Amino acid sequence: MIARPEDRGFRVVDAYSRIVRLGEGVGSNRMLSDAAMERAIDALAQCHRKLADRGVARSRLIATEACRAAENGADFIERVKAETGLALEVVNRETEARLAVAGCASLVDHDADGVILFDIGGGSSEIVWLDLRNRCGARGYALTRFIRSWISLPVGVVNLAERHGGVHVTPDIFEAMIEDAAEHLAAFNLANNLTEAIASGRVHMLGTSGTVTTLAGVHLGLKRYDRRRVDGTWLEDGDVSRMIDQLRDMPYEARVDNPCIGADRADLVLAGCAILEAIRRRWSCSRLRVADRGLREGILTELMAADGVWSHRKNGSRHNRGRQGNRT
Repeated sequence: MIARPEDRGFRVVDAYSRIVRLGEGVGSNRMLSDAAMERAIDALAQCHRKLADRGVARSRLIATEACRAAENGADFIERVKAETGLALEVVNRETEARLAVAGCASLVDHDADGVILFDIGGGSSEIVWLDLRNRCGARGYALTRFIRSWISLPVGVVNLAERHGGVHVTPDIFEAMIEDAAEHLAAFNLANNLTEAIASGRVHMLGTSGTVTTLAGVHLGLKRYDRRRVDGTWLEDGDVSRMIDQLRDMPYEARVDNPCIGADRADLVLAGCAILEAIRRRWSCSRLRVADRGLREGILTELMAADGVWSHRKNGSRHNRGRQGNRT
């Protein structure tokens, strides 16, 4: 994702994404496969060309759970550097959680006392408790200061689907997926008084992942996926339950044909739904907001904040053209 800062955020200049399943097989053998690395390097070569074509002046390039967990993760990073010229940084789980908050903070309800933010990934899932009872009007990126606690589960859609199967998922298999995710979740406690805060009714969930964007797309009945309609959508608790049930009962072929799922996600989406259901059973909120944004937006936000682009403009300073350059 390449963007240019503006007065109240940034404008995306170019964006590119491809599902490469880099972590495929890592859960069972602790190694990145040759095929997965080839797919990733091919996609990263495309990214390198886009960065060069746009004249990007400032960037941060990260790798997450697949490279953290794989014994040959460092070898892959070196290979990426040699073959594409891109220097990837393997970030820790805490950094990943913070970037997810930075990327989604603008979608937090202004009147909320707290938010349970979750990011369901391929190899891990991050959950963050934002305690906003004393935020004193803070909004946007400033909300990263209110991270009360966070957890990172070593379970994501790829490794969960590999353990249980993601093509033909019976109700029993789906329940086994939920229990698998719940076992990882049981060892963590976000905050002693989180349950009390939720009971007040002023805490909502905020989800960023292909799982929740898929649920929103199906809920909205989209004939083709539309980020503008999905990003920021509110789902009531009953809506989420109905969408999970609908996807669970949908045959694999129907998932492939659904415009909001497709062949790339058809065998992964139910694993994501199972992780979401485990989270909902642990912490039950009446509303869930859907974010079609996340780590990339968080990286952009942190880079621009570090450059002081918004504080300079707020103070009336004139930006030099170099600091108005693209970011990624």
